[in-house]
Amino acid sequence: MKILFTAKGDSWDSLVDPRFGRAEMFVLYDEDKDELQTISNDEAKEKAHGVGLQSAKKVLEAGADVIITGNGAGEKALEILKKSDIKVYVGAGDMSLRDAYEASKKGELKVQF
Repeated sequence: MKILFTAKGDSWDSLVDPRFGRAEMFVLYDEDKDELQTISNDEAKEKAHGVGLQSAKKVLEAGADVIITGNGAGEKALEILKKSDIKVYVGAGDMSLRDAYEASKKGELKVQF
């Protein structure tokens, strides 16, 4: 399974970014390979509108099965994500990636949809 975190850094000790569309970056964890991959979200800094849609497309292209974030995806991004099998978990905004991963495995995060 591939788990995508909205992140403020590229390591397990980095904090989850509470934002989806304007997240600093995305970190994709491949459980099968036990490796982290950083996905840039620099374009979100420069755009005034549509960043949620753009971020949702990036997530789909990355092949994520699960998204872990703080506040969840916005309405327009959710329209795209709901057409896939991706699960979105929220409530990890003040956790490290490691803590958020463990919380998701224990069922401690809320499902946005």
